[in-house]
Amino acid sequence: MEDIMTAGMYERQYLEQLYHQLYQAMMDKDEAVLGRVLADDFVLYHMTGMEQTKEEFIAAVMDGTLNYYAEMTQSIAITPFEDHAEILGRSRVVAAVFGGGRTPWDLQLKCELIRGRTGWQFRTAKASTF
Repeated sequence: MEDIMTAGMYERQYLEQLYHQLYQAMMDKDEAVLGRVLADDFVLYHMTGMEQTKEEFIAAVMDGTLNYYAEMTQSIAITPFEDHAEILGRSRVVAAVFGGGRTPWDLQLKCELIRGRTGWQFRTAKASTF
């Protein structure tokens, strides 16, 4: 019983680090990290209802359509399962998106992750304010 609980604790810590790694890659415009942490079938659901595939999202980060400057985590809830996990992260994010000015947002990301051949990856992320 103790081993299962310990494994679950480490899984949560790893997934929390992956959440921070995603934001850091967005701020750094790190295409390689984004390509690695996002599943091939990744979809970002913007708060406007717009959907972006992995390729569209990475392209928007790289070309400056989406600019992320800072992220301060307010809370994070992580639920790991056998082959998938859910993350509900709430962060104060400073971003300039779609031609707008640099703005602070209270942004919530509800994410589904899958465990694949290469490890954990984000499959979906649904953005909203909180």
